[in-house]
Amino acid sequence: MSTVNFEHPLAIKIRKQITQALNDFNMIEDGDKVMVCVSGGKDSSVLLALLTEIQRRSERKFQVEAAILDQKQPGFDATAFKAWVESIGVKLHVVEKDTYSIVKEKVQGATYCSLCSRLRRAILYDYAHAQGFTKLALGHHRDDVVHTALLNLFYVGTMAAMPAKLKSDDERNILVRPLTYVSERDIEELAAVWNFPIIPCNLCGSQDGLKRQRIKKLVRDLEKEIPNVYASIQTALGNIKPSQLMDQELWDFKNLKASPSSPQDAHPQLEPSDELKV
Repeated sequence: MSTVNFEHPLAIKIRKQITQALNDFNMIEDGDKVMVCVSGGKDSSVLLALLTEIQRRSERKFQVEAAILDQKQPGFDATAFKAWVESIGVKLHVVEKDTYSIVKEKVQGATYCSLCSRLRRAILYDYAHAQGFTKLALGHHRDDVVHTALLNLFYVGTMAAMPAKLKSDDERNILVRPLTYVSERDIEELAAVWNFPIIPCNLCGSQDGLKRQRIKKLVRDLEKEIPNVYASIQTALGNIKPSQLMDQELWDFKNLKASPSSPQDAHPQLEPSDELKV
């Protein structure tokens, strides 16, 4: 059984980033019963372990449990993973539902991710509500947030990403993403150090050529020229200027009138003709 060293420098760094996100967005409150949705992968496992450590240190009183969905995929075996979760003092709920057959039947010649994720969400939302959980913690990290924003921008034509905290579509659950400030690289490195058991995905995880992977490569390439590109894009998501965009529901462009006087440099944002001076 792998040993979880909470004093590893990366564990401390990520724990502080999680704590910052929890505080910034008031993700967890006194009396909360938090269900960490784990997949058996690195992201949600690191989140689960560090959230239990934060719980131990916190003055707030809240419960942390984990839930994993057994979708009846061939070869799925949660035995070793369950033992690891229990070794860090967390109860693991194994929710059994055959979504694998549904996805294989409904989706022909395309990627499974969209339908699979919708089915998973519905099942876990129902389970969380039935079990009295007040918050669902998801394992999406900073890179996921950035990639989703660019996917929506390039392929959908909307300015949207993954909010750090939101109400579920059925309005019965509050979802939180405590890893929203954490980079994928740091999670991967810590997961390698901790060496906990992983449950591979033999459905969507086995497919290549996904749009998300293309976006990831694009941003990683940009990162060679702009080292802080991930942080910059994420900062932009929390620094929206409605008057500098084109959404007429957010800004009344039609009735816009000039003021008798206005302060200088009222529009510090770059115009197309502006040059960056470094």
